[in-house]
Amino acid sequence: MRKIQVIHDKITLTDDVEIVYEKRVTPFGTRTKVGAPRKYVGRRAYVIILEQWS
Repeated sequence: MRKIQVIHDKITLTDDVEIVYEKRVTPFGTRTKVGAPRKYVGRRAYVIILEQWS
């Protein structure tokens, strides 16, 4: 069951999750990319951009 809820700048994400990890967005030519292990090629993923820390 997939459910995404945003209330007062807080997000609740409910789904069948296999792994959660944090990566930095890096430059890739004129675009950007977020690296992921090769075993996840073709899989569905969520990308959530967070506010920058000061």
